[in-house]
Amino acid sequence: MLAFLKNNPTKKQITWIKAFVFTVCLIPLVRLIWLGVADNLSANPIEFIERSTGFWALFMLLATLTLTPIRLLTGRAWQIQMRRMLGLFMFFYVCLHIITYLWLDFAFDWLDITKDIAKHPRILVGFAAFVLSVPLALTSTNSMMKRLRERWKQLHQLVYLIAILAIVHFWWLVKKDIREPLLYACILIVLLSIRIYYKYIKAAKVSSKVQINSL
Repeated sequence: MLAFLKNNPTKKQITWIKAFVFTVCLIPLVRLIWLGVADNLSANPIEFIERSTGFWALFMLLATLTLTPIRLLTGRAWQIQMRRMLGLFMFFYVCLHIITYLWLDFAFDWLDITKDIAKHPRILVGFAAFVLSVPLALTSTNSMMKRLRERWKQLHQLVYLIAILAIVHFWWLVKKDIREPLLYACILIVLLSIRIYYKYIKAAKVSSKVQINSL
């Protein structure tokens, strides 16, 4: 175990880790199916499904955003290989979240949906986060990475805006008890701060030392 923590995992170990992460990411869906079959989705099953799928989408989004800070802080980069999987699972649960709202909640009654959006701006914010996540999911393949090159990185920086919109959506949803969305907002601030520090502040310090040493 200690050897595994000190060294990067082998390709075989990474394969097993990916399989484990994939299985874990399916647990929320299996749980919902199990609760549905057992007729145990609370007194308001539609709201329960919406809250559950929304929560896991946000959780996996934040989990995806932790991978690069881990690399910056530890110098270990193997976990980056989990980013695509976590990102696609995030999109999967977002789709379930949206489908539950459109289908189970409003039966695709677009007039009522429009009225609900006008009444609750949080719906518009959440939908904006979903729309922005669509091109990220569509361009997650290796072929799209090669085709877009630098533009791929620029496009996928939308993930930060998506995270902000998702947390605002959650914040406006809970209204009074903001402890949980506040926690996620703090986590996002920490993750973004680590990125900013290493990209700008630490890079500037290293550049200054190089210039001093070259004098």
